[in-house]
Amino acid sequence: MEYTCREDLNLEEGEKLVYVPMAADIIHPGHINILRTARELGKVMVGLFTDDAIRSYKPEPYMDYEKRKIVISEIVGVAFVVPQLTKDYQPNLKMFRPEFFVHGTDWRSGPLAEVRRQAIDLMAQWGGEVIEPEYTQGVSSTELKKKAKGKE
Repeated sequence: MEYTCREDLNLEEGEKLVYVPMAADIIHPGHINILRTARELGKVMVGLFTDDAIRSYKPEPYMDYEKRKIVISEIVGVAFVVPQLTKDYQPNLKMFRPEFFVHGTDWRSGPLAEVRRQAIDLMAQWGGEVIEPEYTQGVSSTELKKKAKGKE
């Protein structure tokens, strides 16, 4: 199903929406930790980066968007999956107005630092909260890809 606004989600009265952006090219324990945190807060919506969005700041994804969507949709606690078209979260945040936005602490520096600041400012406009679980050390999709390429 395609979701274009918060009303499309048919949330129950009082249910909280939790937005979690992910590339989800190689699922690892860090992703599961983020999703576990998110589902404790409410109904989880994954903003799944499109292939073009990933390419804008990371190496080429192994799986295309549709394959990644199949995988992420089947993870326990993921209620909705929507395309994240760019590394700028504002369009989806404005469209769905989640109560919570969950992202690991890895975005505090690097290519997503500015969009972090923008997301925090935007969420504050409607009383939303940004939750930043500690980044899971020792595991990264980018590093896993590098190791896999070295063993080909």
